[in-house]
Amino acid sequence: MNPIAAKWNRRVDAVDSLLCVGLDPVLEKLPTEFRAAEHPFFAFNRWVIDQTAEHVAAYKPNVAFYEARGIAGYAELKLTAEYLRERYPEIVTICDAKRGDIGSTNQGYVTAIFDEMGFDSVTLHPYMGAEALAPFLERQDKACIILCRTSNVGSGEFQDLQCEGQPLWMTVAEHVANEWDTDGNCMLVVGATYPEEMRRIRAVAPQTTFLVPGVGAQGGDVNAVVGSGMINDGRGLIISSSREIIYASDPAAAASKVKDSIRLARDAAREAAHASH
Repeated sequence: MNPIAAKWNRRVDAVDSLLCVGLDPVLEKLPTEFRAAEHPFFAFNRWVIDQTAEHVAAYKPNVAFYEARGIAGYAELKLTAEYLRERYPEIVTICDAKRGDIGSTNQGYVTAIFDEMGFDSVTLHPYMGAEALAPFLERQDKACIILCRTSNVGSGEFQDLQCEGQPLWMTVAEHVANEWDTDGNCMLVVGATYPEEMRRIRAVAPQTTFLVPGVGAQGGDVNAVVGSGMINDGRGLIISSSREIIYASDPAAAASKVKDSIRLARDAAREAAHASH
């Protein structure tokens, strides 16, 4: 098994959680004491991480929030990645960068994200094909999380286009599961806001782990997600929540609440599956 997939499974079992917390800070929303720090985003992230780690199986910083702060933001992103690696090495780290370019350009992204920053995994665009993503796909020690059916309202503009009699998102799912994932290091982004599509994707990618954004602020339903995407061993889903946890007055309680809601949904789905047999 790919080491990052194995790491995810170990962490899921250790804390009985499928929760991923998005570390997506906005300076204006930070409490005053963090805004006054030398590295505001890192100080805030460290506090959130320490508060929530016992409930969490992955952390996912979206690089846009850090890039917007220029050099200071890059420093804070690297400090966050280092802190997670040193203090919580058992927790999976996801660089939400949505990269995808020609091969030689991707090599720079690979070096930056996997080697310089030290992230376990990265989100990627499939549009330019496997050949372009080769520098990522060749990294058997890391995980590549390919955009498939995204959670945003306008995702269907291209993703719903018919390709040989089926939606483009289904073609992407099939390509990743059947052709790209030769080393077991591929995952898929499947939005929580499209549970029926998730069910169809699970049918063609039965063992692929899904990164699931869109729960909480975007309106995705945890029960629908778990019922549509969970695999038989109770894993297979990295369910991401950001704003409702990181900006809560008590992030630990907020993370515990989301974790428990996922666990209840998982238990209910297992019972329903058992009853149907």
